[in-house]
Amino acid sequence: MYMTGFADEAGDAIEVQIRATKALGWENIESRTVKVEGFDRGNIHDIPDAAFDRLAGILSDAGVKINCFGSAIANWGKKIDDPFDVTLPEIRRAIPRMKRLGAKLVRIMSYAVRDSDDQMEQERFRRVREIRKMFDDAGMTAVHENCMNYGGMGWPFTLRLLENVPGLKLVFDTGNPLFSDDRSKPKPYPKQSSWEFYEHVRDHVAYIHIKDGRWNAAAKTSDYSFPGEGDGDVRRIMKDMLRRGYDGGVSIEPHMGAVFHDPAAGHSLDAEGIYVEYGRRMVKLLDGVRAELKAEQGG
Repeated sequence: MYMTGFADEAGDAIEVQIRATKALGWENIESRTVKVEGFDRGNIHDIPDAAFDRLAGILSDAGVKINCFGSAIANWGKKIDDPFDVTLPEIRRAIPRMKRLGAKLVRIMSYAVRDSDDQMEQERFRRVREIRKMFDDAGMTAVHENCMNYGGMGWPFTLRLLENVPGLKLVFDTGNPLFSDDRSKPKPYPKQSSWEFYEHVRDHVAYIHIKDGRWNAAAKTSDYSFPGEGDGDVRRIMKDMLRRGYDGGVSIEPHMGAVFHDPAAGHSLDAEGIYVEYGRRMVKLLDGVRAELKAEQGG
């Protein structure tokens, strides 16, 4: 098992992201957005070629790898009734860049939730099948995240997606269910349970995002916390995953120093420090889980 994270939550500049990663003793970043000197901030599959070339050189010199592209492909900002031609160029840009950096995973989604009873399921399934095939044909793995998209409306929707997209793998986010309406239940929609969601999809999980917190019903806001201190069942989920032999990546996404979905939030004055502390606490949590498992096994 290896540790990684959305280091853009430590800072925009790639130098800051590398510094935070090294402070944790890690060698991987799940890259989402980056800023390279002389270029505007952007997603790794959208920045200009010259910026990407410079980025690749900086990463190589630092000995830091990109294990996963946290792409914007089919994410919550994309509508299913928009032309598919919006998605295809993103994939075609991502694949050669992933090959150059040696990244084998790419986070995808299943388009924004429609404000309608008709979620255009068959069109979603068709597109996600094509997305998965394009990455699969390139020797890469697309992993679908339970975020603000069709598959994130509740575990029954993710299972339906899996049934209709053979071979699709998941990245499970421990925190997203806490703040997401469970559209599989009647209105007014309750929030989801992280453990319940995980328990139904765990056989398909190939990667995990660590986020934690609580839903503040009175304020209708998300209160993010360090791992294990919220309602995201982080310890319980990780214990189950390790018991089942999980050996993939564990990617932190604190949302405490920066909230990626809220462009107005920006970074706190100590975003880098929060990111590093979050990573240290996650490592400590995992060490504790391993000790519990060892004790249970009589070791």
